[in-house]
Amino acid sequence: MNRANNKETYERDIARVATAIDTADAVFVGAGAGLSTAAGFTYSGERFERAFADFRESYGFTDMYSGGFYSFVTAEEHWAFWSRYIMVNRYDLGANPLYVQLRKLLEGRDYFVLTTNVDHQFQLADFDRRRLFYTQGDYGLFQCSHPCCAETFDNEAAVRAMVEQQRDMRIPSELIPRCPHCGREMSMNLRSDNTFVQDEGWYAAQARYAEFCRRHKGMRTVFLELGVGYNTPVIIKYPFWQETLANPQATYVCANLGEAVAPREIEGRSICINADLARVIEDLLQSLKSQ
Repeated sequence: MNRANNKETYERDIARVATAIDTADAVFVGAGAGLSTAAGFTYSGERFERAFADFRESYGFTDMYSGGFYSFVTAEEHWAFWSRYIMVNRYDLGANPLYVQLRKLLEGRDYFVLTTNVDHQFQLADFDRRRLFYTQGDYGLFQCSHPCCAETFDNEAAVRAMVEQQRDMRIPSELIPRCPHCGREMSMNLRSDNTFVQDEGWYAAQARYAEFCRRHKGMRTVFLELGVGYNTPVIIKYPFWQETLANPQATYVCANLGEAVAPREIEGRSICINADLARVIEDLLQSLKSQ
């Protein structure tokens, strides 16, 4: 099922989602990159030019995402780019109003957030951290590049020093981050290959999410999918489809501009909203307040 939402359909669907959330025993929130895009965290355009014009001129890439895969010749160049990248997307940001609205929408409800986003916005917006499972890592964490331990390390002090002291798109060699256990160079704790470290906190969050799923099996649930595409559908999208199919009391909601779809098997219990997420969350919050 895939359709565009005209004004009448949109308003009806917002009301249906608000009612489903208001009467649910639990709300499962699945948040993908589209949510942060709707919040204004784009990786190209003005944000990129403001922070990386010199890198574009010297290396040729035109967005932060491409720069993240660039093969820099030296570690000093690599960390000059990545320290700026982390600063722009993690430490220069406060709580985004869209994420704050989403938190308010969920206040007083039994919810859990499953997310592939790594920008720390749920934490900054003061979500209950015991109700978060951020599966793909966090911009604020380092790990050993050849993991000698299942441990991650807060990187704020190191990143700020690299940003402050870099010159000509290079950091001083002594600032290259190294594992305190084996001395190897650090890497970002972002899932990109089989070296990704799932630390103690990751497994604790996984266990809390599994328990949340177990406790609400067969109950009235809403699977609220926000901005999830098809880069990693096995983490949020496919499990939400499967859980909805298995539970006759479940409602699947897919809100995603340009990609609001649901399979035929659960079409009768799905609500697809093809609209900007900032508008959707604001309208849902207002609809819930009026109920």
